[in-house]
Amino acid sequence: MKLRKVTAASAVLLALSVTATACGGDKDDKGSGGGKKIAIGIKFDQPGIGQKTPQGYSGLDVDVATYVAKKLGYNEDQIEWKESKSADRETMLQRGDVDFIAASYSITPERQKLVDFAGPYLLAHQDVLVRADDTSIKSPADLNKARLCSVTGSTSAQNVKEKLAPKAQLQKYPTYSACLSGLQNKAIDALTTDDSILAGYASQSQFKGKFKLGALKMTNENYGIGVKKGSDLKDKINKALESMVSDGSWQKAVDKNLGPAGYKNEPAPKIGDIKS
Repeated sequence: MKLRKVTAASAVLLALSVTATACGGDKDDKGSGGGKKIAIGIKFDQPGIGQKTPQGYSGLDVDVATYVAKKLGYNEDQIEWKESKSADRETMLQRGDVDFIAASYSITPERQKLVDFAGPYLLAHQDVLVRADDTSIKSPADLNKARLCSVTGSTSAQNVKEKLAPKAQLQKYPTYSACLSGLQNKAIDALTTDDSILAGYASQSQFKGKFKLGALKMTNENYGIGVKKGSDLKDKINKALESMVSDGSWQKAVDKNLGPAGYKNEPAPKIGDIKS
């Protein structure tokens, strides 16, 4: 009788041990392909960068994230894409809603206090988009005579007005698409944000040949891949990014997504080289 009780108890303990091991395995296998899915945060509304369409997901960040996920051991059908709006990114990482975020995510000292970054994988700059036949804006000072558009809540236009062109006529529209329409019908003279984002919008088929980048390079924006503080994914993602550059996949992704707008990209940055 005593033997039976001991055996039953042992069986229960063994079952619990196996269950715990299996559960722990799913959690700890991120980065080795052992998990069934990997959750990745991207923008859903930035053409050329990260966009959700009826056909799926596209953009430079999508291509970079897909390459990284593959190096971590995940196929495309194992990726769960999640929308990461600018204001939500740190919270999503801290809560564990996503494993990493690639969403035109500039590395800044303030953000580095909250999350870790792999990369950078792209050096972008604040720039302007103008009509293809406009030759009046050749320097930031020329914006003093321009009607300058940016989206509500963006700091890009304010940065120009406060530091570079105080006499610029600042106009805020609800979306970048609205700014593009205003630029096309000459209600505004220039649209400002990161050059990579501008190139993505200008690369859309309906806008090809209608706009051009000013190449003003008003700021440095170091795009990185955000991970939770202390995550061991950081080093694994850095190795994947180095591989993407060395095998030519990075340049192909940049050319495919941003090239149609005449985007002249900076050379791929070295890991950890953050330009101020």
